[in-house]
Amino acid sequence: MKILITGAKGQLGSELEKVLTEKKCSIGAIGKDYDNCDYLTLGSTDLDITDFEKAKEILEVNKPDIVINCAAYTNVDECESNPEKAMAVNAVGAKNLAVICQGINSKLVHISTDYVFDGESESPYCEWDLCNPKTIYGKSKLLGERYVREFAKKYFIIRTSWLYGKNGKNFVKTIIDLGKKKNKIEVVNDQIGNPTNVNDLAYHILDIATTEDYGIYNCVGEGCCSWFDLAAKIVDYADLSCKVAPVTTLEYQKIDFRAAKRPRNSSLCNLMLKVCKKNRMRRWEETLKDFVLDAIKK
Repeated sequence: MKILITGAKGQLGSELEKVLTEKKCSIGAIGKDYDNCDYLTLGSTDLDITDFEKAKEILEVNKPDIVINCAAYTNVDECESNPEKAMAVNAVGAKNLAVICQGINSKLVHISTDYVFDGESESPYCEWDLCNPKTIYGKSKLLGERYVREFAKKYFIIRTSWLYGKNGKNFVKTIIDLGKKKNKIEVVNDQIGNPTNVNDLAYHILDIATTEDYGIYNCVGEGCCSWFDLAAKIVDYADLSCKVAPVTTLEYQKIDFRAAKRPRNSSLCNLMLKVCKKNRMRRWEETLKDFVLDAIKK
């Protein structure tokens, strides 16, 4: 079996490479199908998914059985001021991969986001709920989903949220750094979501990818919280003396008026994982504690 990963320099792509090398995650060993697996990890400079002809050439030469698309333009605020780039990477790039994968009979695993929803629900979103994105980022990712569904037959769309891992920048690392330097940090307490450890997410991506259970999946840490709740847990687990103070989104926007609108409640339910009896996502508090304790040791 041969796997090709796009966007391989990011948090998730680099974690997938690590897992494929070690053949295990914190949850447990990955499937036997990966014992003799060959994998190719390509960053944006190696494979620009917005360039159809070059992407087609690379995929046709390598003929992967599975393509995992981690490439995305994820800076939510920048997407508002650069919608062309958001459309090119998140929508057209996804379309290019879908068309190419269909042509070479490869499975496509496409990573999407909680931002495809409007955030106005009073309960976690299931896969069947109506998408109604409010940001350029969310709109471009939703169009990417639609292109994947239209142009590829063998696809998995995996929606996730609030990612953190060992590589790259993320909220958990930021709070640990700020907590070491400051006596007090302010964090919004009226935006709800699911903190998700990329190691747990990588396990489920690889577990799903070898099946023929095609379709849309939510894959997030079990349970939800606010950014304030998350920050408070990080400071607690890291045993920092810094105080975490709650602020509203409106108060935060007065500090940074350029920030794009964030969904009030973008929490997701792993319904399809449960239906397929594949949900081994852990509680967000458990995975967070493991991650923080490991991070502060280094």
